[in-house]
Amino acid sequence: MGVGRVSAPQKITDDFVQTFQIEGMNVRGRIVRLGAVADRVLQAHGYPDPVSAITGEALAIVALLGASLKFDGLLTLQVRSDGPVSMVVADFAAPGTVRACATYDLHKAAKPGAAMLGEGSFALTIDQGADMDRYQGIVPLEAAGLTESVLNYFTQSEQIPTAMRVAAATVVTRDEQGRLTRHWRAGGILVQNIAVLGGQGVQHLENPDEAWTRASILLNTAEAHELVDPQLTAERLLYRLYHEDGVRVFPPLPVQFGCRCAPERVLSVLQTYDREELSDLVVDGAIAATCEFCSATYRFTLDEAGAQAPSADER
Repeated sequence: MGVGRVSAPQKITDDFVQTFQIEGMNVRGRIVRLGAVADRVLQAHGYPDPVSAITGEALAIVALLGASLKFDGLLTLQVRSDGPVSMVVADFAAPGTVRACATYDLHKAAKPGAAMLGEGSFALTIDQGADMDRYQGIVPLEAAGLTESVLNYFTQSEQIPTAMRVAAATVVTRDEQGRLTRHWRAGGILVQNIAVLGGQGVQHLENPDEAWTRASILLNTAEAHELVDPQLTAERLLYRLYHEDGVRVFPPLPVQFGCRCAPERVLSVLQTYDREELSDLVVDGAIAATCEFCSATYRFTLDEAGAQAPSADER
């Protein structure tokens, strides 16, 4: 491949994660573009814009990190904070299904210019399946936001030099009838210095630290609007960043929205309550439970929910 070109053009333009290799460096990265997927998640929640932006960033992050899973597992990001946004949860189920939600204080989140996250914790959990050990890494939540928290996680837990940029924002387009419509988008880029991993594929470079510094500095020139601009393809953005070195891209991984909630799962949770507690949840003759991830609402009668639930005296 000639220097200054992006090889292997992608076949899809939105809702994907794509791995790339910077030529002449021991640097590999991934780029994510979420259009309809981000809009589906965030429009359904109806959060205030600042809360949606953080939730969209979390979606982009789990897509970037989850795409590296080599097994049919689950990667979960969880943020707990004493700020207006008290919790953010996003997950990536291999090979490419994402979802996310947030908990927030409406009054505090509505204040103009208010920082949405405060002090707290940032956790990444990797669940490799029923017969495998679960891994979890927890680091302090950085005041600068989710990106800095991810970088801190890689520094402390993985010890892999990492640089990352993510963004989520709305774009306005005109539909077929000429009406203006507002859509959420999210995107991001991550690069890592794979030289520290050793093994096959690692090149011997005279100045490996200089190469990594160059790659990370160039990444940080990516502006937030470039990460979500529907008119700027992933290939063109990578070319702008690394055209002097050349970039090899690999087949994109499609990303979709999906939720694992189901009536059976909701019932199993309700049946952990006794019948007296369940009775207090009945409104208009039914117990309603809404999934925080997809906003689906499940309704059950008291008899359905309490079929296997003990009474308070039986506990």
